[in-house]
Amino acid sequence: MRDQPPCSPPPEDVLETVAPEQFAALAHPLRQRLLFALGHRPSTTSQLAARLDAKKGNVAHHLKVLREPGLVHIAETRQVRGGTEHYFQRTARQMVVAEPQAAGTAAMLAAVAQELDSSPAEHHLTLRHLRLSPAKARELGEALAQLVDEVDEIDEAEEGPEGQPIQGVLVALYQQALPTSTTW
Repeated sequence: MRDQPPCSPPPEDVLETVAPEQFAALAHPLRQRLLFALGHRPSTTSQLAARLDAKKGNVAHHLKVLREPGLVHIAETRQVRGGTEHYFQRTARQMVVAEPQAAGTAAMLAAVAQELDSSPAEHHLTLRHLRLSPAKARELGEALAQLVDEVDEIDEAEEGPEGQPIQGVLVALYQQALPTSTTW
């Protein structure tokens, strides 16, 4: 008996999140981590709970919250020991937040912090502030997006064997807010 269903591609390549229900669903670190975990292949509630070191009931609740606004779906069901086992999958390979909201951003960064904290390997985390013209900032943003897309294409093409470590990548380019007061 197999442990995983065949890895079927999500129905959409990119999902743009715009609905208030989607923003509300994204505003919790465990839901963000579930979306991270569902990035490569469908998984059951039990598999996700074990992978994220979370209680199965919590995972089931948060999967329901993600399903309601269409961020995840049931990719496959199987009959197992008199019950039905659901394999969940993200509805899109990539999710783009059209207008990020503070709660969702905070939840995503908290989820990344939890991932970094539990990482068994050394990680690289750098925050830099750069003085760039709008044109140079746009150029840097495009280069970063291209780099992530190229790495993603390599990952999809190679489909490494099960058990290989999964690497997380967080890329952010933002303009720092100007101070509200110029007096120091």
